[in-house]
Amino acid sequence: MNKYPPVNQMNDGQRIEIVQDIFATVTEKYDFLNRFLSLRRDVYWRKKTIEQMQFNENKSLLDVATGTADVALECAKYHKDVKVQGVDFVQRMIDFGRKKAQAMHLQDQVKLDWGDATQLEFSDSSFGVCSMAFGIRNIPDKIKALKEMQRVIVPGGQVVILELTTPEPGFWRRLYSFYLNGLLPKLARLFSKNPSAYEYLADSIMNFPTRREFVELLESIGLKNCQAIPLTLGVCTIYIGNKEDGGSN
Repeated sequence: MNKYPPVNQMNDGQRIEIVQDIFATVTEKYDFLNRFLSLRRDVYWRKKTIEQMQFNENKSLLDVATGTADVALECAKYHKDVKVQGVDFVQRMIDFGRKKAQAMHLQDQVKLDWGDATQLEFSDSSFGVCSMAFGIRNIPDKIKALKEMQRVIVPGGQVVILELTTPEPGFWRRLYSFYLNGLLPKLARLFSKNPSAYEYLADSIMNFPTRREFVELLESIGLKNCQAIPLTLGVCTIYIGNKEDGGSN
């Protein structure tokens, strides 16, 4: 039985507490389950996301809701001249990410700290790119988080978001819905002490805005050149928007 209420019945406070609980309980298995349940497509998705990043003069990345720091670390490997800062509001995930950074000898290039996506403790125009992978779906106040991401990048800088989405209506969407709601929680139950986390995952994906709706959300806060890049038949999407060159927020 799912111990979490449906996403559309949670209030903001409940959702924040539930997300913290979920990620604190799946930390050690998080990377393994990401690879296993996505058939390692998550590795490809992150690689394609990092290839979209354009740093120009300010060679620094802020990765928000960094989790176990997969994007932060992969960016550091791909862009060796970029300084990376990751933040997450689950301390266990940060601690795990720091161990990975040390094991990869990237601790001097990648700094990981506790941080709240809706109240980033960085000055305006501090980073060339601000990214978030698989995090915006879990944030109740998406507008506030997106505005913070926009605030901390330089004029002309990028907001880059990677998120699980749903294919267009039709056969693949029906098949994906069966996998998400029927098969995935059963597979997760074999490995996770908190299989309800993956029932929440399916629910949160199905309740996430469509690609068009999310692009409109990015445009509504003033981001320019907004685009959505579907990956793997639309089960994942890269969203990109640029801060206005004039520096307005």
